[in-house]
Amino acid sequence: MGEKARYWHTCEDGRVQCDLCPRACRLRPGQRGFCFVRANQDGQLVLTTYGRSSGFCIDPVEKKPLNHFLPGTQVFSFGTAGCNLACKFCQNWEISTSREMSLLADAAGPEQIARTAAEWDCSAVAFTYNDPVIFAEYAIDTATACRELGLASIAVTAGYVNPEARRDFFAVMDAANIDLKGFSDSFYQQITGARLRPVLDTICYAVHETDVWVELTTLLIPGFNDASSDLRAMCRWIANELGPDVPLHFTAFHPDNRMRDLPRTPTRTLDRARALALETGLHYVYTGNVDDPDGQTTYCPNCTSPVIRRDRFTVESYDIDSQGRCGVCGSLIAGRFGDGSRVNRSFRMPRRVAMG
Repeated sequence: MGEKARYWHTCEDGRVQCDLCPRACRLRPGQRGFCFVRANQDGQLVLTTYGRSSGFCIDPVEKKPLNHFLPGTQVFSFGTAGCNLACKFCQNWEISTSREMSLLADAAGPEQIARTAAEWDCSAVAFTYNDPVIFAEYAIDTATACRELGLASIAVTAGYVNPEARRDFFAVMDAANIDLKGFSDSFYQQITGARLRPVLDTICYAVHETDVWVELTTLLIPGFNDASSDLRAMCRWIANELGPDVPLHFTAFHPDNRMRDLPRTPTRTLDRARALALETGLHYVYTGNVDDPDGQTTYCPNCTSPVIRRDRFTVESYDIDSQGRCGVCGSLIAGRFGDGSRVNRSFRMPRRVAMG
């Protein structure tokens, strides 16, 4: 059984259509959608993973990755199973492609998750590991419970969602890292099984029509989405449509899932992508999945002083005041920084948490 879903309607032929994402799966009784977790049970659409998780973990917020949202704090992370994309390069494919409900060994309701996060002194709950869009009802209820306890909510998502659900979902989120997996529709269709336009619409919506703090991530896959022309076009779109203050993370691919025959992303590719983005006018560009202190440091766009130095996910130094201004020149640094009192400079390893 599962929890009744919120985004669906009954078709003339008796099937139910899921209205959560652009796939618009039409299901007969007993059938599951592409994501595998939304199913037709007795003529109603249900979310089979509501209240069930593949595990809970305390992470640094930089691991999401978010570099401009409460940096140096710890977040309570969890996910479920399934996905509404089919990325051949998925780095979490054991979870996202799982068809084994036994994987969801941990169970917890929204209020329990919020209470546990608060007890562990986390600044936020992060919906991650698999895409929270497919368990939107569970994520929305949990984010609402978090808000009641003064905790933030973070979505790590590919942004493949329809307008109605998108509105409800982002209404209760405080920050999001949205994957912009490439910048051509052919790449999206061939490599992710989705389309580009709905993702761009979601990004524009989140940046311009909500109060959610947004950062973007692009995983660079050698020979597929790392051409300088594509990267330059993407960065120009970000600068023109979103503005230069939206942080962009370029992360390194490693062979996984159905793309095990490719090499790892060379460091020089990440360096080239970052340089192109900075040349385009973006203020905050990062590299990830590699040891690159320069590419993980936040620089003031006005005086170029390093205001946050990082060693991968650990904050080494922090020079932003309580108003979010550079400690050297006083220029405003884009983001949500708080007063800096919760910055943890010693957090290095995630910690698993058992829910009981």
